[in-house]
Parts: sequence; C-alpha cells; structure tokens
Amino acid sequence: MSVTQIFQASTLYGTATLAAALDAGLFPPAGRRILLTSNHSVTAEITPGFTSAPGFGALRSRFDTVLDWNAFIAPQHPGSWSPRADDVPLWERQLRASWDLGTDRVELIVESLQVPPAPSLCRLFPGAAVEVYADGLMSYGPTRSRIDPGIGMRIRRMLHLDLVPGLEPLLLTEFGVRAEAIPAAAFLKVIGELEAAVEAAAEAPTGTPAASAEPPALLLGQYLSALDLVPAAEEEELHAEMVRGAHALGHRELVFKPHPSAPAAYSRRAEEEAGRLGVRLTVLSTPVLAETLYARLRPALVVGCFSTGLLTAATLYGLPVARTGTGAVLARLSPYPNSNRIPLVLADVLLPDLADPAAVRSWTPPGPDRVAAELQGLLTAVGFTMQPKILARRRPEAERWLSANLTPDTWRYFTRRRLTGLGLPGGIPAQLSFLPRSRAARRVARLLRRAVR
Repeated sequence: MSVTQIFQASTLYGTATLAAALDAGLFPPAGRRILLTSNHSVTAEITPGFTSAPGFGALRSRFDTVLDWNAFIAPQHPGSWSPRADDVPLWERQLRASWDLGTDRVELIVESLQVPPAPSLCRLFPGAAVEVYADGLMSYGPTRSRIDPGIGMRIRRMLHLDLVPGLEPLLLTEFGVRAEAIPAAAFLKVIGELEAAVEAAAEAPTGTPAASAEPPALLLGQYLSALDLVPAAEEEELHAEMVRGAHALGHRELVFKPHPSAPAAYSRRAEEEAGRLGVRLTVLSTPVLAETLYARLRPALVVGCFSTGLLTAATLYGLPVARTGTGAVLARLSPYPNSNRIPLVLADVLLPDLADPAAVRSWTPPGPDRVAAELQGLLTAVGFTMQPKILARRRPEAERWLSANLTPDTWRYFTRRRLTGLGLPGGIPAQLSFLPRSRAARRVARLLRRAVR
C-alpha cells in the first residue's frame, strides 16, 4: 500500500523546520509528500500567506504537491473550523477524492494540536499515524489543553529544534510521546537556502546596512500587544528600551526587525529614541525570518523580550544576546497557564539582562549538563503549576523542587495564590496543606465566594 505524508504548516519558519527534518532523513520514504498550507490571519482572504514570502520557493522543492487548506474549507476559517463527528466519513471521502489519495495510507505531520487545523485533520483521517513538530520555545512547555485521547494515543513522536541543549521538553509527555531533536546543521543549511533566495529576489532587505559597515545590533519585535500581554504604548516603550540598552553597550548601528503583523507605527518610538541618542536605526520592511539575517549581518548583539529568535541566535549561531522586559511581562502574565510563561521563564533564566552591561559582555550559553542539573527541575515545577491535571504524574517532582529551591530569585516564576490552590510548598503553611485537597474545605470556599458575590 502506498504511503502519502501530509505536512501541515502555517508559517515560513515551520516549513523551514519541516524541510530541515526531511533533509536530515527523519521521515521514512513515501510515495507522495504534500505540504498543506494554512493562513490564520483574521482577514485571511486579503492577507498574503507565507507561500508568497521571499524564499518559499527554496523550501517547496521538498514536497511533491502544495495544497491550500483555506481554499478547501472556504468560507470557513482554518483557525476555528472543525468537522462535526457525523460528517467525518463524508469529509474523508471528499479529501481523498480531491487530493487524489485513493486508498493510500496517510501519515500526518502537524503543528500544535491545541487549535485547528491540526486536530481537525487528525479527526478527518482517523486511521492516520500522527507526528507533531514544534518550531519554538513552547515545545519545552506543557500541552496547553487536554487532547482527545483518541488523537493523543496516535502520536508517534514530537520533533523540535534543540534550542536549549540538555533540557527535555514537556510537550505531549502525558501520552509518553518521544521527543526527537532536528539536527542543527540541517536547519542551518535550510536557512542558508532561504538567505540565498532572499538575496536573489532583492539586493538586500530594505535599509539593511552594507556588509562592510559596523556589525549592527539586531532588535527583535514580537507584537506582544496583539497577544494581550502588554498595552500597545508599553510595547513601543519596550522597543525604545532596546535602543537605549544597545546604545549603552556602545552600539551605534541598530537594525529593528518588527513582527510581520505589527503596524508600522510600532517602530516610531524606537526611531525617536535613536534620533535622540544619535544612533542610526534601520527598520526592516521586507518580511524575512530573523535567522536569515544572522548569517548575513553577523550582528554584534541580538536583543528581544522572549522571542525564539534569541535562543536560535545564541544556540545555533553563537551570537551574543540579551533580553529585556521579561520581568514586567511575567509579573502581569494572565491567566497563569498562559503558554507564553515557559518561553518567558527560559529567556529570563538563561539570557543576560540588557540593563546589565557587564552580564551581557561576559555571558556564555550554559552547557547541557548545567542546564539539566539547574533548569529541568524549574521547568517541571512551572509546567506542573500551569497544567496540574495534564502533568499530574509530575507532582512529586514539582514538590521536591519547590521545597528546596524557592528563593527571591525563583519566586518571580510562581504566585503564592497558585501554589496555595494546588497545595504546593510555598503556598499556605505546611500544617494547613491538607486544605486545598479537602472537598469540604473547597465546598466552604465556594459558598463563601458565592455569598460575597
């Protein structure tokens, strides 16, 4: 029986990750490989998808066919549509006919199973084996919500970039899913192809300093206000803070790479601050991956809040990095299980603070042994407090770590209310630790809350 592999992707970065995994031989041979693209923009009908981005053609060669999921389910939106259970057999027959699958055995390689279209595809092909690939720091965090066991038990492995060597991801571990790292060399090769394609399409991204100029500091925007993490004005001030921090470290050539979805106005405050300090700030307008700039510009410093690009720069390219604003975002991050918590914690723990020039200049990435010894316990404790039901088996590990390691430095990653609610060390006093587990106590608390309301 012939095998068809369907690779689902919604970003250029994700497609580059898939291309690297294919080049590294991490997928067995198949009769056919389909790249199924999806555009999750709110106005997807008028917003160009990533297939129109510079460099996509260099990645397309790994696949036999490229299909558009938006077009297939129109006018439904891929970020919200899911098939009704009774309609699944009809949809599968329609997909097999439309995509010329026949009786092929289908294997699905999908992005996050938390939101459509990945879970929708898994339901539409109920007999397909599933593999998940993660393209950022969220792979180290817990699964964000409960996954249908009928899907979870079909997952064979989770592929990810090893951005924090020595750290074991928590994603999908509740199903015993094996994590497998994509070789860094394969990913760097793919990024090299993207860079060459971008250079062929244009002499250089708009405003990029010439190769002979002073190596710039590269500032990464994330569009945090779109995620309701900070107000828009505060995010613009964060960009200005990046400019001030880079200037304090002696950098006079700065390049700002805004998030592709961010309004042009979001760079204005940074430009004003650069003008006040007398430094040159170039704002990139070409939508390219940050990684394509690392090899071309070899920036003297990469600055951001908690972007995956910071760890990519440090781990894969060996570039100096610094983070800023992580403490402020952590302090207001809500709700507690917000999936950005793990990337924030990793950036805050691993990377030097831009406001501390001595730390930035002397920083070196911690080795795998040190990461495993010092960071794995913290990751497990934070992950458990975020998703105590999904990671129920990790409770003893979280209790041990919290009992021994809660200090003024680590308290910032937890809240006393959360620890109290879960009956963990650091919450209520030990002699009252039975209360959160007591049904009677919880019932009384509910009645009191109701009475107050």
